[in-house]
Order: sequence, then structure tokens, then C-alpha cells
Amino acid sequence: MTPRIAVLALAGATLLAAAPRASADDHGFGIEGQVGYQDLTHLKSSAKAVFGSSGGVTFGGGVRYIFGPGLYVSGWARSFSKDGQRVFIADASSTVFPLGHPLKVSIVPIQATIGYRFGVGGAITPYFGVGGGITKYHEESTVGGETTTLDESKGSGHVLAGVEVGHGTVRFGAEVGYAFVPNALGIGGVSKIYNETDIGGFSVVGKVVFAFGGR
Repeated sequence: MTPRIAVLALAGATLLAAAPRASADDHGFGIEGQVGYQDLTHLKSSAKAVFGSSGGVTFGGGVRYIFGPGLYVSGWARSFSKDGQRVFIADASSTVFPLGHPLKVSIVPIQATIGYRFGVGGAITPYFGVGGGITKYHEESTVGGETTTLDESKGSGHVLAGVEVGHGTVRFGAEVGYAFVPNALGIGGVSKIYNETDIGGFSVVGKVVFAFGGR
């Protein structure tokens, strides 16, 4: 665990301990479907050189359990992928030269979260969480008809906050998150030129939740 992730985890634990009890008696299992936007915030220059942009669609899902007023845990995974091409860059300040060789990257975070839900007596429930897990990185490149691949898995951490609307079986939500995936290899060797080694960043997702429990 890196110092940044350790600090985030400690801060989250402190907030959990200090948070007031929620007023809503919400508890039980839930299943989530998620779709939104992922930005490679720590890898912007490399991603823009290879793909033309640093973000794209992410989607996935997860499960959760609410222990009662306040505390919850969840596990979730998402998929993010982009297609681009290999490029040549002499140094970080020089022009990017496309080489025309296809390059595809996929990033799959598999995470666990512990968090707190603030019951406010109405239909809207704010929440926050911290956690960690692993992030899988897959890179595939074709040069001269020959395809090479690169696969690695790295430890990762995250913080998130969101709101959930409704207290019935079907609910909706919106969530923002920030992930750290340090010491990753990056994209097509270009990240070495820009000295970018973290494939995490900001995300915004919408949720559909199927809740099985009570309020």
C-alpha cells in the first residue's frame, strides 16, 4: 500500500468513526449496474498521444450489503477500453508522430469499498466510501501482422461519494470517484517519455440498484 492510499484509508476510517448515525433503517443486499465516464487523469499526455483523448466509457456492476443505519460494504468491477495506435515521441516536449500500428488497451478495476450512508429522512441518501483492490491492465499491439500483448495487475485504491434516490426495490444513483493505480507500465511505452506511471483517475457513473432488504 502506497503512502497516498494509506492516508486516504486513515482519513476514511476517521470520518466513519465521527459520522452521525443515519436516521433511515435501510439494510440488506443489493445489486448494482453501473455506466459512466472514466478519465486517465494521471496518464493524460500518454493517452492523448496514443488515443487522441484521455477518457471514455466505463461500465460494470457490483454487489453490496448495508448493515443498518450508516455502514455498508460493497464489491464491484468495471471495464474501460480504448483503441489507438503506436506513436513515436523523441521527448516530452516534441511532436507526436503516429506510426499507424493498432494499439488497444483495457483497464479493469476490481475493488472493495467500505463506507457510510447518511439517512436524511427523505428519498435521497448521500454516501461516501474508501477502499482498494487490484486493477488489471491489458495492452495489445499489432506491428507488421504480428500481435504482442502485455498483461499486469497492480494494487489500487479509491475514494468515492454519491447519492442514491429511492428506498424501494429499484433505486437510482450517481457517483464520483478517484482511483490510484501507481507503478503501472502505462501505454505503449509512451508513458516512459512523459514519466506517467499511474493508470488511475477520476470517474463519474450512474447506477441502477436492485435492493433486497428493508427500510
